[in-house]
Amino acid sequence: MAREDSDQSGPRHVAIIMDGNGRWAQMRRRPRLFGHQAGARRVREIVEACPDFGVKYLTIFAFSTENWKRTQTEVAGLMSLFRRYIHKEMQAFKAENVQVRFIGDRVRLDAKLRALMDEAEEITADCTGTNLTIALNYGGRDEVARATKRLAQDVKAGRLDPEDVDEETLPKYLDTCVLPDPDLVIRTSGEARVSNFLLWQSAYAEYEFIDTLWPDFTREEFGRLVGSYGKRDRRFGAVKA
Repeated sequence: MAREDSDQSGPRHVAIIMDGNGRWAQMRRRPRLFGHQAGARRVREIVEACPDFGVKYLTIFAFSTENWKRTQTEVAGLMSLFRRYIHKEMQAFKAENVQVRFIGDRVRLDAKLRALMDEAEEITADCTGTNLTIALNYGGRDEVARATKRLAQDVKAGRLDPEDVDEETLPKYLDTCVLPDPDLVIRTSGEARVSNFLLWQSAYAEYEFIDTLWPDFTREEFGRLVGSYGKRDRRFGAVKA
């Protein structure tokens, strides 16, 4: 879905690169997975805060295509955490009217985790409150490559005329095709890079790079960042008369 203009001053769609779990744990002399567990608990607080701040869509970066390079112990622990988290939270999200969806390449994920993802999407499909999108085994370049392959297959099959392909065409093949583009992207932990997250979709997003480690990120700080977004002058390449 293309960028949607809105009369509201705050962002409708906020995307978050949840960084700093490992450092948060190391500062407390605990294993990195201890930090990931704390970070998972923080997600619930931010999801619950979204309606209070007028945020309809929340997209969180849980695991990237590059995160497989981490130690086998950490990756296995994360996958176990994802399974427990989805199993535990899906009914709560249903009760809270939160619609859950996942983006990313599911092929490499284990069958049990994929089944839980499918189940969470199915039981929350009719929810009309906050839209929570979890990027799991996701990479922006990988997403564009997969989308381009599907587009090329449609061209080859005669379902799409190459002359009709423009910048409005590719988004229809992206994992996020049913979502508006993010208005605001937040990265925690003091790093100032986008790390291959929503590369196409964030072309006109505002960015906030903050020092707070993700497990310490509160609804109050979330509200402050959402509020400051409304003070920005967003022209989308145009010049005010």
